[in-house]
Amino acid sequence: MAEQGAVSRSVLADEVKDRLLQDILAGRYPPHARIVETTVAKELGISQAPVREALRGLEATGVVEILPFRGARVRRPTTAELLEAISVRAELETLGARLAVPRMSESDLADLLAHGEELRRAAATGDAHALALADAAFHGHIIGLSGNATLRRVWQSLEPFSRTYITAAIPGVDVNWTAALHWPILEALRLRDPELVAEALRQHFDKAGSKIDAGWPRALPAAMEGDAGDGPAPA
Repeated sequence: MAEQGAVSRSVLADEVKDRLLQDILAGRYPPHARIVETTVAKELGISQAPVREALRGLEATGVVEILPFRGARVRRPTTAELLEAISVRAELETLGARLAVPRMSESDLADLLAHGEELRRAAATGDAHALALADAAFHGHIIGLSGNATLRRVWQSLEPFSRTYITAAIPGVDVNWTAALHWPILEALRLRDPELVAEALRQHFDKAGSKIDAGWPRALPAAMEGDAGDGPAPA
């Protein structure tokens, strides 16, 4: 029962993190605003424990910083942070592809193609949130198929859903463009060529990085940008 309780708390924390991230990117919590655990817990009708865990998860992405005796506040990741994490994900996921493709069954391929359809539907309806969910699920499925538990743990430590959601909020980003970044990867998966999939992933992240570099706001007050060394880089 204790293990089930821990799992339930973890799932709830993920849901809270998702909700807070949406609120941050929608402007309900602007940069430098405080996020009060007790207030969020009361609004959602839950205990403070999953809220605290959610805030720690957002801290790992650089979206929130938690200060001693002052609690959590919103910070905007810097362009450099976003690009650093993009480069790390590119290396992890190209390795994952090389390991995953030889292990991939027909059922696995069908599941990956289904994620592609979810991306297509989300883009068609302009639903950036659904797009981020499908995007993270697609990349996570490839990592899961690698069969490498260490690789999966390191990849998950990058908070891939939150980072995907952050980059989806870049001014001027088109959901159709974001979805289309995945079509070469899906085509390479259909061909079952590990190196082709790895190269498609590398180009995917190169293009995403270029979009971030061109579109992420730069002219921000220091308090909103945060310090470059304030934690792991989002992407």
